[in-house]
Amino acid sequence: MRSGIGAFALAGITIVALGGGVFAQAPQPPRDPAPLAGANSFTERQARSRLIDAGFAMITGLSLGQDGVWRGRAMRNGTTDDVAMDFRGDVFVGAAARAPEAPSPAESPARGGTRP
Repeated sequence: MRSGIGAFALAGITIVALGGGVFAQAPQPPRDPAPLAGANSFTERQARSRLIDAGFAMITGLSLGQDGVWRGRAMRNGTTDDVAMDFRGDVFVGAAARAPEAPSPAESPARGGTRP
């Protein structure tokens, strides 16, 4: 009987030790699919540092756009791609990092006029 209680206690301790860290975790807020425009207080040096911390190297053409997003090109895992960092410091790669295209003249109203 005593050995049964000892085995049961050992099993209980093992379960607690192995599963103790599996408590509910706070959910991460969803990340935006593209950089958010906003007043950016990061310097170019800080933006480069964030990109390097994200695993990028050979960062070129890094510039701050009028939308407050740092954009350029960089290499990671042997592939060069577009990169961007928004005012929150979030890093984006590929199509998500590209600047939105300006509307074509046919899509925008004429200066001083209105759309029909």
